[in-house]
Amino acid sequence: MPIELKSYQVGQGDQTNQGYTPDDQDEIQSPNNVTIQIKNGRPGDIDTVTDFDEEPPTGRCALCVFNIRQNVVSGLMSQRIQIQRCVIIIILCLYFAYFGYCMYFRFGDEGSIRLLVCTVFGVLLAFSLLVAGRTRNQRRRLWERSLKPCVTSRAGRRCHAIFSLLLKIAVFCVIAAYIIFDVAIDHPQNLIAVAGQAIYIIIFFVFSISPAKVRWHTIFWGFALQYILALIILRQEWGFQIFKYLGDRVGEFLQHSDAGAIFMFSDPLISAHIFAFTVLPIVVFFYTMISILYYLGVMQFVVRVLGRALAFSMDTTPAESLNAAGNIFVGMTEAPLMIGPFLKDMTSSELHAVMTGGFATIAGSVLGAYVSFGVPANHLISASVMSAPAALAISKLAYPEVEVSKSTTKDFDRMEKAKERNIIEAATAGATASTKLVAAIAVNIIAFLSLLNFVNATLVWCGERAGIEGFTLEFICSYVFFPVAFFMGTDVADCRKIAELIGVKTFTNEFIAYQKLAVVISNGDALANYTSFFNNTAHWYWNNGNVILNNTRQELVGGVISSKSEVIATYALCGFSNFGSIGILLGAMGAIVPTRKRDLTRMVVRAMISGTVACFLTACIAGLLYKDY
Repeated sequence: MPIELKSYQVGQGDQTNQGYTPDDQDEIQSPNNVTIQIKNGRPGDIDTVTDFDEEPPTGRCALCVFNIRQNVVSGLMSQRIQIQRCVIIIILCLYFAYFGYCMYFRFGDEGSIRLLVCTVFGVLLAFSLLVAGRTRNQRRRLWERSLKPCVTSRAGRRCHAIFSLLLKIAVFCVIAAYIIFDVAIDHPQNLIAVAGQAIYIIIFFVFSISPAKVRWHTIFWGFALQYILALIILRQEWGFQIFKYLGDRVGEFLQHSDAGAIFMFSDPLISAHIFAFTVLPIVVFFYTMISILYYLGVMQFVVRVLGRALAFSMDTTPAESLNAAGNIFVGMTEAPLMIGPFLKDMTSSELHAVMTGGFATIAGSVLGAYVSFGVPANHLISASVMSAPAALAISKLAYPEVEVSKSTTKDFDRMEKAKERNIIEAATAGATASTKLVAAIAVNIIAFLSLLNFVNATLVWCGERAGIEGFTLEFICSYVFFPVAFFMGTDVADCRKIAELIGVKTFTNEFIAYQKLAVVISNGDALANYTSFFNNTAHWYWNNGNVILNNTRQELVGGVISSKSEVIATYALCGFSNFGSIGILLGAMGAIVPTRKRDLTRMVVRAMISGTVACFLTACIAGLLYKDY
């Protein structure tokens, strides 16, 4: 059956391709009538319309119905663009009528403010997408004909270099002045975190594969972006309140997973087994929502915007910038899928940056699980955002670019698109795919907790032979990682506890570490309630690392730490950088790009260490700029 080629532009109706020359390929037979339509003259955008009836029916009534249906479908397809626009206009009119009435009916409470903010954000997003799509060719011509010759000329490069230097000096002076006048004067003990950052930078520069090739522009802006974000989130009350609001909404959103869990397992069973029947369903729910957002194109848009911002400010390549932005929302095995077409042609430095970004951040799906433990959602969100530029900076310090990258600015528009055909399929695919993640989390928790128990039992036995009590892996880590915790600005009294958590996270995984941190946070809340209730008569004391409350005879196993140490620990643990994740990342990326498996294996340990230090650098800034609200 014939294949008909039609080329048309949006808004101009169908136009026959007058330049088409028939050839023998026109006679290729297919099982169905197929019409291939190419939008905007781009061969990549293809819509296929298939008529499932191979031939018209023979009955008169059936033939009449068949002809009517064919004419209706043909008419609708020919006016498809106009119909879509009318439907969108009707939906928008109905929504704005609803929005206007809601603002008139009640305004001033939290719900009305939320509706207003979401509406404004949605309008700005839609407007930016519309303008970007309509002006793409004009912007490209403006760049090619007018701006590019000026920027690439000798005078343009000189002006760019001078402006870049002046901007660096200005940003450095502002950050330094803020630290001196707002931190050093009131909290001089926080400055130890600056020394920690300097130590990490010096060590990584010394052990860099090519210190002479390090581009300090990228390093400077990576850390500068961290400081700017931290100043907004940790030192400005409005920034803190914004992220706290986002964290509260995330927690509120995740509570909807309880409905499915209660239906499946019943309320008593959930209360008895919180991790299996409350935490893991959150992972399923969040993963499903991410899949839906990916299908709708929201994820790609946000990642593309953040990737362009990182590439522009840090002068990193589009592919590695997109991956760093993607790691804010998805895990170390999902983010590389977004840039799958580029992986095989990446330089070793770019591959190292991709792996480092995966180790330095957590996935949005497991973020919900940590929130359910009781870890502050606002600090988890800010840690994920701040670690993205830190991962790029520390990666380019440890493994600077020594090759010529093939990545171009066109790569921003070559991200993988969703393959699902509708939103229901996207939700189903996300829920189904989450089963692998849930199973991986469950079996890893079982395996590593069992392994940790075995290692501790062995160490305790060895310690008892020498007369040492409590000789466990946590005990060893509390001393080995003590300097790490100290140079992050942790209160000295809490350094051993934070060092213990860092060791657990490194040798097992961050899930177990956050569980232990959640216990300590809960203990702190219990102690605060105890002291506020009993006032001056509230007596408590330490006993072998635990806190005993005299009046209630309650024992807080694991003890307590300060609020500042809680925040530092939240940032330090916020990453997949542990030895178990090495195998996971190698397996995932080896399947995506098998031709680069040798390079991946060679660099993965260095990338894991880089990701770990990226988390530590973020924690250093949190320790430096922490402010109790």
